Formats: sequence, structure tokens, C-alpha cells
Amino acid sequence: MPAESVPAARKAGGDGVVSAASEQLARLARDFRFSHHLLIRFPLGDRQDFSGNCLTSNWPAALLQRYDASDAFRDCDLVAHLKQTIMPVFLRNAFTRSPAAGELPALFAGHGLSATWALSLHDQRLRHHILALSGERDAPSPEEARQLLYRAHQIVDGCGRQDEWDEKPLERLSGRELECLRWSAAGKSSEEIAIILDISAHTVATYLKSAMRKLDAVNRMQAVARACRYRLL
Repeated sequence: MPAESVPAARKAGGDGVVSAASEQLARLARDFRFSHHLLIRFPLGDRQDFSGNCLTSNWPAALLQRYDASDAFRDCDLVAHLKQTIMPVFLRNAFTRSPAAGELPALFAGHGLSATWALSLHDQRLRHHILALSGERDAPSPEEARQLLYRAHQIVDGCGRQDEWDEKPLERLSGRELECLRWSAAGKSSEEIAIILDISAHTVATYLKSAMRKLDAVNRMQAVARACRYRLL
């Protein structure tokens, strides 16, 4: 089995949580005759790239780097299918877009990831994930699929109970910053927020700029989206 590579796991959570999840996923893959595993956040509007969402994987490093550079994850067949169902899926060329073209299908096949069983699932904090097992085997039987489904939920549930797995803003937002973001989310302009909060429009803009910096956002819309994702609003 290829050496493990976790490009985003150190940013996403603590080493202990990542290690435990990786060991459980590796065991799950082996038990059902898959060679590779992946646990990744479901791509959201403000974060759709592969490396920024990847929590842990044992994909070969060369494949991870090439796939991340291709920017194919957000539009791949796997994500498209999982947007339409809560059931597990089994796909060929899951991480490319149909009709499969270019070098990616051959690259995945060359590393032994020609077929993928995957499902989307939420942890108890409502964070949305994709768990994918890849290899060269045929589709799991209905009984195997039931066992896979149960164990997949166990793994993600265990990860979700660890505080280190949480996503958090770069810094703690102040009460005023959150108030300004809430009113921005309601569609209010800086001038309207200033009237509501009885402060100047310049002060509102200052609070919002500070919030954007702490949330690593480029504009107010992205700051509101990230604050919602962190469940701050």
C-alpha cells in the first residue's frame, strides 16, 4: 500500500485525530479489498479546491499533487452524484468528469484507483464530508454495502467528537464584528448597519474589514459564508 499523504490534515485538525481516522480508514479499506481511502470535506461555495478540503488520504503523493493542480475535484462525477443522493455510489473514474478525457483517468488507473465506493455524510456538528474507498474491485454486494455504511458513519462520528477536528477562524471575532456580519447577511449596507447599531459607517466598515481578515475572506459575502460555516451566525 502506498505511503500515506495528508496535504491538508495538519491544518484541519490535530495530529492524533488525523492519525486515528487514517488508521480506521485503512483498516476499513483492507477489510473490503480496497487499496486507497480518502476523507474530505464536501466542497462548499467558498471552498471547492481539493487540498483545502482533504482531511486524510493514503493516495500517492504524486497523484495528490497532480490532481490538486488539475482543479477537477469540484466538477468531478463523484461530487455531482453525491449532490443528488444520500445513498452510497460506486463509480468508475469517479474523480474525473464524464466523458473521461485527458491524462487523469489513466493516472488514477495507473495508481490502482480505477473504481470508487463513496458516500456523503454529516457528523454530529452538521459538517458535510465525503468518505471514499478506491481500488480495482467490483461493486460491493448489498450486505457489504450495509457494513461499509455503518462503519463509515462510526469513523466520521468518532472524528466529529474531537475538538481538534473543528474548523475555526484565524482569530476570535468580537461581538461588534459578529453583529456587523449578521446585518450584512441580512442584506444591510454599511450605512444601514450604522443606523441600526448607532455607530458611524466608517466604524462599521472597520469592523467588517477586521472580520474579513480574521475569516481569511476577500469580501463581505465570503466572510458571511465562512462565518455561517463556522456556525458563528
